[in-house]
Amino acid sequence: MANAGAVAAVIIAVVSMTLNFSIHKIEEGHVGVYYRGGALLSSTAGPGYHIMLPFITTVKSVQTTLQTDEVKNVPCGTSGGVMIYFDRVEVVNILSPDHVHATVKDYTTDYDKILIFNKVHHELNQFCSSHSLQEVYIEQFDKIDENLKLALQTDLTKMAPGLFVQAVRVTKPKIPEAIRRNYEAMEAEKTKLLVAIQKQKVIEKEAETERKKAIIEAEKHKEVSKIQYDQKVMEKETQKRMSEIEDQTELAKQRARADAEFYTAQKQAEANQLKLTPEYIELQKYQAIAANTKLYFGTDIPSMFFETKDGATGDSAKEDSSKKSGGGR
Repeated sequence: MANAGAVAAVIIAVVSMTLNFSIHKIEEGHVGVYYRGGALLSSTAGPGYHIMLPFITTVKSVQTTLQTDEVKNVPCGTSGGVMIYFDRVEVVNILSPDHVHATVKDYTTDYDKILIFNKVHHELNQFCSSHSLQEVYIEQFDKIDENLKLALQTDLTKMAPGLFVQAVRVTKPKIPEAIRRNYEAMEAEKTKLLVAIQKQKVIEKEAETERKKAIIEAEKHKEVSKIQYDQKVMEKETQKRMSEIEDQTELAKQRARADAEFYTAQKQAEANQLKLTPEYIELQKYQAIAANTKLYFGTDIPSMFFETKDGATGDSAKEDSSKKSGGGR
């Protein structure tokens, strides 16, 4: 009984150990690949728990989500013979789950060392060897990221179709200290030049603003003067028009007055014409005599108001008699 219990305990321990090594877990965002005797099996496993033959089959997990590979301290020699170092190059890449088995079969689970790390070294050295330090460090540094990404993806499309490069970030390279100080001094001078240029632009802008303000002010004065001139012209034209209207009114009044006087005179003449009768003339004569009546005092009364038999007045009769008596002498 004791031996049977020991055997059972051994069997249980072996089964437990076997289950412990046969059951394994694949994390989300990963694909499991299996090796048996060093050979890659054709089957793969997705996220979750899986069973394999312990001690005979091994499993490795391959990431299929975005990952960032860092390539550090990459040496690079420029076309002028200056050795520089890129402290860190980051390559963001992703492997398609459908291409995990083929990629691992061709390049093992450490495919990124072959396809990315080594390729970064090669492409950076190719770039540096064909450019000067000035171009690598200053003029074309902003193009290194895109050029490196394009070169990596071109090769990966041929060598590992399921591996895609999303982005590449390259840090500023380390250069010899003496050269770095020269570049700093040069940048300081450039900064001074830029400051001077900006000051000049500000001065020019202020002068331009003042010129525009003067033009606007002159235009304003011009417009105001024109408005005032037009206003005076309109006032003069209004006064002229009012004077013409007043002259026309006065002329009309005078014409109406003359017409009225003419009409009155014409009617008066017609009335006088109608009055020229013997009776009216006789009446006017006596009215005139009455208006010129004189009083005489003395023994002799003038005979001018007395008619003779022949119709002459008293004075006229005396004159005639005088002439007759003188002629008799």
